[in-house]
Amino acid sequence: MESNVKGKSGGRSFNWFALLLAAIFIYSGWILAGQQMTLGELGNDMEAAQDRLQSARAENQQLKDENAMLYDEAYIEKLAREELGMTRRDEMPYIYADNK
Repeated sequence: MESNVKGKSGGRSFNWFALLLAAIFIYSGWILAGQQMTLGELGNDMEAAQDRLQSARAENQQLKDENAMLYDEAYIEKLAREELGMTRRDEMPYIYADNK
């Protein structure tokens, strides 16, 4: 007579390999999801940094242009007249009267 030895449960024995494989898949998925979220955040940070860099470059170019214009006597005279209210010799300044 052949004796069929079955587990104490009387049926199939518990499959530890399937449980381990499922745990590995779940852990891998969790790690992958975390990495994708981190990559998304880094992408957003990089876009913001690119925008700030572009703004800084535009401002830098504007300042370079203004610096170059400061060597032009006509531009200096224009600034002196408009911003400082200066006049040439023998010129009479025109002053606006505020009608409040």
